Amino acid sequence: MAVASAAIDTLVDPEIDSTPDVVDTVALARLYGEPLFNIPQDLYIPPDALEVFLEAFEGPLDLLLYLIRKQNFNVLDIPMAEVTRQYLSYVDQIRNQNLELAGEYLLMAAMLIEIKSRMLLPVRKSDNGEEVEDPRAELVRRLLDYEQMKLAAQKLDALPLLGRDFERANAQMDLSVERMLPEVSADDLRLAWQDIMKRAKLNAHHQITREQLSVRDHMTHILRRLSDTRFMEFTDLFMERVNEGEPAAVIVVHFIAMLELARESLLEITQAEPYAPIYVRLAYTIAVE
Repeated sequence: MAVASAAIDTLVDPEIDSTPDVVDTVALARLYGEPLFNIPQDLYIPPDALEVFLEAFEGPLDLLLYLIRKQNFNVLDIPMAEVTRQYLSYVDQIRNQNLELAGEYLLMAAMLIEIKSRMLLPVRKSDNGEEVEDPRAELVRRLLDYEQMKLAAQKLDALPLLGRDFERANAQMDLSVERMLPEVSADDLRLAWQDIMKRAKLNAHHQITREQLSVRDHMTHILRRLSDTRFMEFTDLFMERVNEGEPAAVIVVHFIAMLELARESLLEITQAEPYAPIYVRLAYTIAVE
């Protein structure tokens, strides 16, 4: 503190001021935006304008942990006499500067003195015969918890922080989107037209006409064919209709007519053995006009 004050006195004392007023026409400083080429002669610096703290502590536990770790003391076996002496020495320094700040440290100093006093007393066992807890145990627990939280805070502070370690990039783009019409070729039109025609065929309307088929007429036709022959194979009776390209409905009606003649005993249907050809003939001779 004395060295810093002496350096400041050297700057403001006009008798020992060796600083040139202008160095290569460059201002020594700026005051409210105006260039300052000469140091003011009536400059007043308050006594407490410059304060230098070699170590800054965040509280009594931080100071106590610093004293223990600096001298490599075992935190589980703290030498209370030496630590208390060093702690009180620091408290005396800050009490002269800031009484409000020293209040927190004085509370911890009282706790250290109490622990030191309890350790000077003879050790007595409790009523149930168990060993009495070490007076330093509660302080040790608080120190270990504080150290753990302090290390965690340092790890968090080491992480990249927005605004401190990096800035978020912002970019704006002015885009105008226009709807693009598809390009259609002649092949696309042809394929589309084929697809429409295919769908039209799927939805086509079919008109069904009723065909008049007479079983009686087919019965007469069968009797006339059998009148000129003695026997006729069953398949030959229908081949004429098939060869003429008659629809299936005509073949079915022709078959029904044959069954109807057999039911009326006008036809005989015979077979010599299983899987042998089937023959059809008239049951008796009739005259067909």
